[in-house]
Amino acid sequence: MSKIVKSLIEKDYTAKIGDTADAMVISIRGMKGIDATKLRRKLATKKIKLVVVRNALARKKFKGTGLEGLASLLTGPSALAFGGASVVEVAREIVDQLKDFPGLELKGAILDGNLFSGDKGVKELSKYPTKSEAIGNVVTLLVSPGKKLVAQVKGPGSNLAGIIKAIEGKLEKGEAITKKA
Repeated sequence: MSKIVKSLIEKDYTAKIGDTADAMVISIRGMKGIDATKLRRKLATKKIKLVVVRNALARKKFKGTGLEGLASLLTGPSALAFGGASVVEVAREIVDQLKDFPGLELKGAILDGNLFSGDKGVKELSKYPTKSEAIGNVVTLLVSPGKKLVAQVKGPGSNLAGIIKAIEGKLEKGEAITKKA
């Protein structure tokens, strides 16, 4: 392959991948062409892109970027999956697609510089919370003690308000209020 063609391919990678720092590497070797197209369409509905890469050129392009850790996974036919809200969402979606496309091979993923290798690593990553889920969990943890405190303060007050309302109702009806022992 000439240097000009290699340069064009690298520019294409830059255009498609951009400044992506988290991605996943899969192999679609065992899939038929029609299945690969179906997979791409399903992933596209979730805003996930799938780019087949040439390993040597991808390694060269990933040097000095957040994807550099994926270089060790780039052996044999490789495709880069990225996009969506985060690489966790990408991993979840692709792990879900394994039942429909058993020829799909999970090579690994990278999240914030941490490498998740192989099938086991990607499945572990798919169980992580996404950024928005993690923020929701933190907010819940921060708000929870305050909610409990408000409930404790409000409880006796609402009981007292109920008793006063019952007394008021009896007085309006002209009933006598008796003291219970």
